[in-house]
Amino acid sequence: MLQGLWEQLQRTLNNTVEALGISGLEWETLIITMAGQIMVSLIVLTVLLAIYLALKFLFAAVIKSRNPGATLYTSFQVSLRYIFMLAVVVALSAQYGASGELLKSQVRAGIMGLGFYLVWIALTNGFSKLLSRHTIDASLGQLINNMLLVVLLTLGVITLLAQFGFDVLSILAGLGIVGIAVGFAAQSTLSNFIAGITLLIERPFRIGDWVKINDQEGKVIKIAFRTTWLRTRDNIFTMIPNDSVATSDIINFSAEGPTRIRIPLGIAYKESAKEARNVILPLLQAHENTLQTPAMAPRVVMTGLGDSSVDLVALFWIRPEDIDIQPKIVCELLEQIKEGLDEAGIEIPFPHLQLFIDEARGLSPLLAPLKIQGAGTAAEND
Repeated sequence: MLQGLWEQLQRTLNNTVEALGISGLEWETLIITMAGQIMVSLIVLTVLLAIYLALKFLFAAVIKSRNPGATLYTSFQVSLRYIFMLAVVVALSAQYGASGELLKSQVRAGIMGLGFYLVWIALTNGFSKLLSRHTIDASLGQLINNMLLVVLLTLGVITLLAQFGFDVLSILAGLGIVGIAVGFAAQSTLSNFIAGITLLIERPFRIGDWVKINDQEGKVIKIAFRTTWLRTRDNIFTMIPNDSVATSDIINFSAEGPTRIRIPLGIAYKESAKEARNVILPLLQAHENTLQTPAMAPRVVMTGLGDSSVDLVALFWIRPEDIDIQPKIVCELLEQIKEGLDEAGIEIPFPHLQLFIDEARGLSPLLAPLKIQGAGTAAEND
């Protein structure tokens, strides 16, 4: 049965080869050769995998014992994995008949690629330590890292292509022409990019600040090349083009530390402002989110005499990290103030109108029936 299947397979392959015009192949030799190459490839892959796992285990134990940090350990893992993949590619290329020149190009390109990666890791760590030592804003460090990545990636790709015989000068010239074309086609993007650099240099806000830009209020999450990301109190992310940010009014609630909050209030004219202050002030002082330092103690002041109320304002300070929950704090205090004034019997007025009529003779025809009716009722009572 197996012999019959084998003969049928041979006839099918021969007919296919004759139809394609490539007859004369010895299929048995070809299949045996391919099977041998596959077996050798599997053996090579197994040996390389065993070496990779052994080195990974050995060096991981050495690195962990010295506790170098997560960044160095991750870099080691990536480098070792990269070397393993390079060895696999070179071994398989040699197994399937690649030329010696191609193998040398692969090795040189692989080593240079690893070199560019290690240089990027070293420069990134160096810049991070420099920024932290000089307390430079994290967003500026993010910009430097991104620009460094783009430069090294461009140089790395050009260098790797040169190892395989590509003309580097032609590539650079082509990139220059493409850059000019992209510059004309993406003026808005370039404008946003330049505006982003300006924002990172001038630093009207930093990552983590609470700002208001173009009527959009939120916490700065990220300053990217093209946009600035805000997260509102409703957990909605807003991306504003940097060009628009740079040309608009920016209100930064976190730049100078604590923020003062104002709650306007009103009491009736018959009430005492001092008594109202004695009710409201302890509530402001007792809240857990209000600052109690001598320079930022809560206060209640009179700001004016309105049409129907004595106008007061409750003033208190909150920490920068509490700006995110500012509406919650105001709502809690408003409710407590309302209940406190009600318990103290202090009236909170509402707009109303009092009408005084002196000798309104024009209304006499309307009021006369009422006067007659009132007089008759009085007579009956007598």
